[in-house]
Amino acid sequence: MKIAVTGATGRVGSRVVELLEASDHNVVPMVRSTGVDVVTGEGLTTALAGVECVIDASSGSARGHQRPTPEAAAEFFTASARNLHEIGQKAGVHRIVGVSVLGIDRFTTGHGAAKHTHEKAVLSGPIPVRVLRAALFHEMVPQLIDWGTQGEVAHLRRMRIQPVASRAVARALVDLATDPAWAASPKRSERPLPEIAGPREENLIDLAMLFVARSGLPLRVQDVSDPNDPDDKIWEDGSLLPQPHAMLAGPTFEAWLDSDDANPAA
Repeated sequence: MKIAVTGATGRVGSRVVELLEASDHNVVPMVRSTGVDVVTGEGLTTALAGVECVIDASSGSARGHQRPTPEAAAEFFTASARNLHEIGQKAGVHRIVGVSVLGIDRFTTGHGAAKHTHEKAVLSGPIPVRVLRAALFHEMVPQLIDWGTQGEVAHLRRMRIQPVASRAVARALVDLATDPAWAASPKRSERPLPEIAGPREENLIDLAMLFVARSGLPLRVQDVSDPNDPDDKIWEDGSLLPQPHAMLAGPTFEAWLDSDDANPAA
C-alpha cells in the first residue's frame, strides 16, 4: 500500500515510517525539508499522487525550547486538516488515520482546545477517517520539564496520566491504517474513538522527579496550578485516563528509561 505520513520526522511519525517500511509499504514522508507543507498546501498534490492512506502524525509547530501558542497550534491544525481533506480527495486518497489525545474533548481553552479543534476538523472532512486517542507519550516528560524550567526549578502540573511509549502508538496507527475492515466499512463508526495508554496510572510530578534523578540534572521539580484556568481541574480529576475500551501497551515509564528508545546512543 502507498501510505503518506505527515510529521514523518517527529517522535511518532518517524516510528510510523520505520514500521511501514519494514512491512514493505510504499511510504511517502511529508515534511517541509522534502518540499511538502501541510499548512500552506505546497507540494501536497504531488506527494499524495497514488496514495491510498494518510497517517497524520503531525504535532503542531513546536520549536525546540519554545512551546507554540494555542493560537498558532489551532491555526496549524485547522489548515493541515483542511488541506489533507481537500487536496487528498482530489488525489484519490481513500482514508486518513490521525492521532489525538485522551480526554481532549474536556478542554475549553489553551493547547487542549486547539488539539480538540484539530480532531474535529479531521473527523468532519469528506475522506473516511479513524482517530486514535493516545495518552501522554513517555518522550513528552523530558520536553515538559524543558518547557517548564526556569533557572534551577522545573515547574510542572500535577497530572493523573497513564503514559505510553510513542513506539506503541505508532504500531497502533499502522494497524489502523492497514486494517482490512476499512474495505467492508469505510465510513466512520459510531463507536467510541479507539484509545491507547500505558500499563498503569502515574503522576507527572513523580515521573519528572524520576527522570531528573536518573539524568543527573541539577533541577528541583515544583508542582504548579492555575486557579484562573477553567480547565485546571482536568489535569487531576482523571479526565486524562483511558476508558475501559482502551488498548494498554507497555513498557512503563521507568522501564522505558532503561530502553534504547530513551537512550538511543547507549
